[in-house]
Amino acid sequence: MISYDSFYRYLKDSPLEHWLSELPDLINKKLDPAKNGNLGRWYETMQQLPLITPSTINLNADTITLGRAAQCTENLETLLRQLQPWRKGPYNLFGIHIDTEWHSDWKWQRLAPHIQPLNNRLVLDVGCGNGYFCWRMLGAGAKRVIGIDPGMLSVMQFHTVKHFAGDLPVDVLPLGIEQIPANSQAFDSVFSMGVFYHRRSPFDHLYELASCLKPGGELVLETLVIEGENGQVLVPEDRYAQMRNVWFIPSCATLQSWLIRCGFHDVRLVNVNKTTIEEQHSTDWMKFHSLPEFLDPADHDRTCEGLPAPRRAILIASLP
Repeated sequence: MISYDSFYRYLKDSPLEHWLSELPDLINKKLDPAKNGNLGRWYETMQQLPLITPSTINLNADTITLGRAAQCTENLETLLRQLQPWRKGPYNLFGIHIDTEWHSDWKWQRLAPHIQPLNNRLVLDVGCGNGYFCWRMLGAGAKRVIGIDPGMLSVMQFHTVKHFAGDLPVDVLPLGIEQIPANSQAFDSVFSMGVFYHRRSPFDHLYELASCLKPGGELVLETLVIEGENGQVLVPEDRYAQMRNVWFIPSCATLQSWLIRCGFHDVRLVNVNKTTIEEQHSTDWMKFHSLPEFLDPADHDRTCEGLPAPRRAILIASLP
C-alpha cells in the first residue's frame, strides 16, 4: 500500500517541519477509499504488483526507464493497464513501453536548458500529474522533489513506479497548493506547468507560488498563452479545447507584467510553442479523446469552439 513514512521522517528538522502537525491527517483523508469509489480497485491492483528490483534506473533519458530484471512477471502489463489512462510520460518499466497521451519529454527538452541547475535543490512541482517531471528533476540532481496533485489516479501511477524504483527522495502528495503551508519559503525551485489557466484567480496562484519560494528561488511557469500585446487576455465563455475549467489565457506580455506585479524579478520568456497533435494525442494507454478531437478538423489553428489553438509559453522568474 502507499506509505509516506520516509517523507515524514524527512520533514523533521526540515524547513517544512511545522507541516507535520496537519499533513498526515490531510493525506490519510485523501487515501481513504470511502472518499473515492475507484481507490479500492486501484489499491487492489497495486497490491498485486510483483516485487522486482530493476537492474538499472535511468531518470535522465526522455523515457523514464527501469531496466529489465530476470524475475519480471508476465502479468505486469495487465496490472499497469488497469491504471489507465496514463497521461504524462513516457515510461518503460522492464521492457513494457507506456505510450502516454503527452510527450512530456518534449516539454522538458524545451525548458531544461534555461533553468538553474537543480543540483542539491529542494524542488516543488505543482500539479505534477503522475510525477514524470518529478523523476526528471531528481535525475537532474535535485536533493529532493515534492510533487503535489489532487488527482488520485495520478498519485497511484506515481507510487506504482516508485514501488519498483525504491525509496528515492521523490514524493507525490495527493494535495493541492492550498495545502502547502502559507509563506513556507522553503523551496529553491518551484514549477507550475499546465496549472495556471485552471485557476480562477491567476494573481492568487502567483502569490501562492511566490510564498513557497526561498528568497532568490526560481519559478518555472508553463501555461497556455495567446498572441497579443500587454493587457490582452482570453477568457473563454464556456469550454476551451473541450476543457470546462479554463479561466484566463493571457498574452506573453500580459503574463510577464502579472509576474512583475506579484513581486517577481528577472522575468524571462524562454519558449513559446504551438501544441501539436504529435505532442498530445490518444494512445493505446490513453484511449479517450485528445488534442486531435479538440481542434477544428478543417483548421488546426483553431479549437473546435473556434478559439485560438493551444500555444504554450515557458517563463522563468525569481524572487529578490
